[in-house]
Amino acid sequence: MIVVKLRFKIETNLIILVSLVAALASSAPVAEPRPLITNPSAVSSPLALRLKLEGSSCWESLFQLQACTGEIIMFFLNGETYLGQDCCEAIRVVGHDCWPNVVGSLGFTDEETDILQGFCDGEVSHAPPPAIVS
Repeated sequence: MIVVKLRFKIETNLIILVSLVAALASSAPVAEPRPLITNPSAVSSPLALRLKLEGSSCWESLFQLQACTGEIIMFFLNGETYLGQDCCEAIRVVGHDCWPNVVGSLGFTDEETDILQGFCDGEVSHAPPPAIVS
């Protein structure tokens, strides 16, 4: 008797499950594929704009910033008061023109980032005038 009730319950559940799957399959909309972009450079990508891929020196400055991390670390560890002109230029371009929060995301605190940017901004105002070539 228990086996018959259990078998009936399993068969009923199976019928309900099959009916449900059939109903979902018949009512599901057909997915449309996205149109292919044949010329991706012709489309102005928001990602390309956010990454500043065109018309700026952001990426070159970011790579320069990576190259001078040793100099920046020594700036803080030894209390040196010198950063090379290329490092300061990279810090200025990345921090002011490209991605203001990137310097801080490299592991420097907000205070250290402010010190770096302040030092490099001060170096521009104290730089000697360019030599005049005759």
